[in-house]
Amino acid sequence: MVQVDVFWSYAIGAGFATAAARRIHKVKLEGQSAFDTRAFRDTLLYLAVLFAPSGVCLLWQFTSWETMHAGTRDLPGWLVTLFAVTNITQGILGFAIAQMFIGKGKPYYAFLQWLLGYFFMFFILIHGWDGTGYIRFFSAAPEWIPTWTSARVLDWLASDVAIALDIMGVFIIPVMLWLMTRDLRDGAERPKPIWALSAGILGICVILMPVSALLLSLAIRGLGAVVGTLVFVPLAYVLLVRRGGLYHRIYLAMTGDVPAPTPTAALVPSRA
Repeated sequence: MVQVDVFWSYAIGAGFATAAARRIHKVKLEGQSAFDTRAFRDTLLYLAVLFAPSGVCLLWQFTSWETMHAGTRDLPGWLVTLFAVTNITQGILGFAIAQMFIGKGKPYYAFLQWLLGYFFMFFILIHGWDGTGYIRFFSAAPEWIPTWTSARVLDWLASDVAIALDIMGVFIIPVMLWLMTRDLRDGAERPKPIWALSAGILGICVILMPVSALLLSLAIRGLGAVVGTLVFVPLAYVLLVRRGGLYHRIYLAMTGDVPAPTPTAALVPSRA
C-alpha cells in the first residue's frame, strides 16, 4: 500500500544492513565504504527488481486498495512516479542509517531501525489515520468499508487482491530470507541453522512487530491519541527496547553483538 511502502522499504534496507553487520563492520575498519559491499548491492537489486515493481503493479491493478481506498486511477503521474522512486530511496535511507550505527559500534541501534520500519508499517495497516486501517486493508473495494464486518476477512482472502499478494509473496519473501540468512551466517563463529534464522526473521516481521503496533493502536483507542502514546512509549522502552528488554534479547539471540570499532588512531600505521 502507498501509505506503508515507504516504511516497508526503509525496514528492508535497514534489515539487509543489520544482517550484514559483521561484514560492514569489517570493511569500515579497513577504511572502506559500506556502500561498496555486497549487502548494499543486493539491497538495491532487491528494491529495484522485486519490491518497487510489485508496488507499481499493485497500484496500477488495484489502485483503490493500494491507496487504502483513498485514491483512484486518476492519480497524477508525478505522484505515481514519486511512489515508485521512494520504494527504492527509502530502502537506501534505511541501509544508510543502519550502516552508520554499525560503523559507530552500535549495531543494536541498526537492528532497531529494522524494527522501527516494520512497526510504523503495521501501525498504519492496523490503525491507519482514523482507526480503520485494518478495515481498509481487508476491503477489496471501497464499497465494503461502510458495512464491513469480520466476516469480510474470508471474502478478502479469496479476492483478486489477496491472490496477487500471494503470488508476489512467492518471490519477495524467499529472496529476502535467503539474502538475510546468508549474511547473518557470514563470518559467524557458530552459524545458526538457516531454518532457525528464517523463523526468527519471519517472527519479527509477521508476529512481533504487528503485535507491538496493535498495542499502540489499542492504547490510542482506549486512552486517546496523546495519552495513549504517552503511556505506550515509556512502557515500550522499558519492556521492549532498552538493553535487556525483549527486542534486545531477540537481537542477541539472532545476531550476537558486534564489537565496537577499533579507534581510528590504532589503525594508522606508525611513522617510526
